[in-house]
Amino acid sequence: MKLLSRCGADAGVKVERTGYDTTDLTNKALLAAQQGNAPDVLIVDNPVVSTLAEAGVLTTTDQTASIAPNLLAAGQIGGKTYGVPIGANTLALYYNKDVLQEAGVDIASVKDWASLTAALEKVKASGKKGITFSAIGTEEGSFQFLPWFWGAGAKLTKLDSAEGVAAVTLWADWVKKGYAPNSVINNTQTTSWQEFATGEFAFAENGTWQVANAEKAGFGYGIIPIPGRDGGTAPAPTGGEFVSVPVQSDTGRYPTARKLVACLTSAGHSLTTTTTLSYIAPTEAVQAQQVAANPDLKVWVAAVRAAKGRTSDDLGTKYPKISEPLWGAVQAALSGSKQPQQALTAAQSAIIQ
Repeated sequence: MKLLSRCGADAGVKVERTGYDTTDLTNKALLAAQQGNAPDVLIVDNPVVSTLAEAGVLTTTDQTASIAPNLLAAGQIGGKTYGVPIGANTLALYYNKDVLQEAGVDIASVKDWASLTAALEKVKASGKKGITFSAIGTEEGSFQFLPWFWGAGAKLTKLDSAEGVAAVTLWADWVKKGYAPNSVINNTQTTSWQEFATGEFAFAENGTWQVANAEKAGFGYGIIPIPGRDGGTAPAPTGGEFVSVPVQSDTGRYPTARKLVACLTSAGHSLTTTTTLSYIAPTEAVQAQQVAANPDLKVWVAAVRAAKGRTSDDLGTKYPKISEPLWGAVQAALSGSKQPQQALTAAQSAIIQ
């Protein structure tokens, strides 16, 4: 709020801020645009940008010179950009050093799916629990599954590919073999974290936002990027907001709105903003400042650089129509009601074209 006030003063205006949850904000922004009284600046969750852009609510921007292209892609449709990311959060694997040591697992050996599964097997044999994550039947479930889906080389336009089946099979096998608990089917990212915080689990898939809680967990922990099927860092989905300028009938409002956006996303303010929000900055220069101030963020910077937006690849508003069948397929496979191939074939046919 202090930054908003300062940016407003610099632009010669007083900023009035109104906050809503994501769904309410989307609906109100669409209605306000229809009524011709849209706000001058909108800060929205990145998957919402495509919904508002396709509805004709947002103006395009060219204030993107230093922004990482993979983060910017979440706000792009048809080659046009509809906002600027404030920063990003994403997913990685937290691990419990004590549990791994007791199981005789060297974290440096965990580089791909096979070595991760081998580590989980050793952990289970030692009497501890393997990995926890969120596979709930909501967007959180898709969000947590996507690093494994993309890490196999699968594409959201073809859910039932061999690569997609491999990703679902990985999770289903973990549950079947007891490497992951049955509770993952109902876990949110919060309840999944609570399981990891008991100190019984070797690994937890979770986000940047849990770093402060990890410090309070009472045991030694580390973080590694989610590995791709055959190694390397899997692309994880990005979270975080975009600052956008809605369409106005009074075009004379645009210069002030763009000054506000430039101020809110400037390199000079980015370090403070992203640190406060537990985000990784959208520019390499500020990312370097973050790592210099806190070397533990190095792994998160690597994860964000490999990440991608859920609406990227020009999916836009098609993404929600894909995500729901996807999380349904994961649920069906993990519960054992369908085999992975069968579950994904049904999901692919359920997508509304």
